[in-house]
Amino acid sequence: MKWLLNALSSSLGRKFVMAITGLLLCGFLVAHLAGNLLLWAGADVYNGYAHKLHEQAALLLVAEIGLFALFAVHIVLAFRLTGGNRMARGQEYAVKQNKGEGDGVGWGRPDSFMFISGLVILGFLILHLSDFKFNDTDGLAPFDKARAVLRTPLRTAGYLTGFLFLFLHLLHGVASTFQTLGINHKKYNQLIRIVGVLFSASVCIGFASCVGWAWAFTGAPSTTPAPAVDQATVSQAEPTPEATAKPEAKSEQTN
Repeated sequence: MKWLLNALSSSLGRKFVMAITGLLLCGFLVAHLAGNLLLWAGADVYNGYAHKLHEQAALLLVAEIGLFALFAVHIVLAFRLTGGNRMARGQEYAVKQNKGEGDGVGWGRPDSFMFISGLVILGFLILHLSDFKFNDTDGLAPFDKARAVLRTPLRTAGYLTGFLFLFLHLLHGVASTFQTLGINHKKYNQLIRIVGVLFSASVCIGFASCVGWAWAFTGAPSTTPAPAVDQATVSQAEPTPEATAKPEAKSEQTN
């Protein structure tokens, strides 16, 4: 824990921790996308996946806490780094003005755009959680709930906008993460850029395809099967006619 506090005390350390959390969040995106793409496999497959996932309540809680911690650290570091960069640029701008150089501080810098796109993604994440975690859509099965949410025109526009900003955020973030981690060489930079583009496009097109699925799917609503009843347990729990008759027989013999 001490090494983490020491790392967060410097700008370089904060960038390193932010890069690590960004990579871990990219891993989460891949896993989350793999689950979402099961929508294309049909209601039985997707509902089975969703039910199986929520059966692991303890593991799911640990995973959610871990994800929340990753997002929180990533967001807090983004605020701190952006504030530090603006302060540094302000000092640089003052020096240039004294020397009569430069044209001021612009908003077109990558770190400024990353901050803005990050805020849009944060708003999109809140929307996503409100739709799928905190909204019980009349007890619909997960398959039908996904279709009901994603087929709404406003949600369609909101989700596609979120995926667009996620693509732009990843496009710069993946390359800068490798650079922060020291993987920065003219021999590999072009390959890193290509990998970043392919990864960003694949993830965001994959998520966007789920919105397309919601509008393209025309099948009947799925039904959530009732939990299987263990007949052995029922037979043990319910008294049999013979068991009910025994006390009566015993009482007749006593009389």
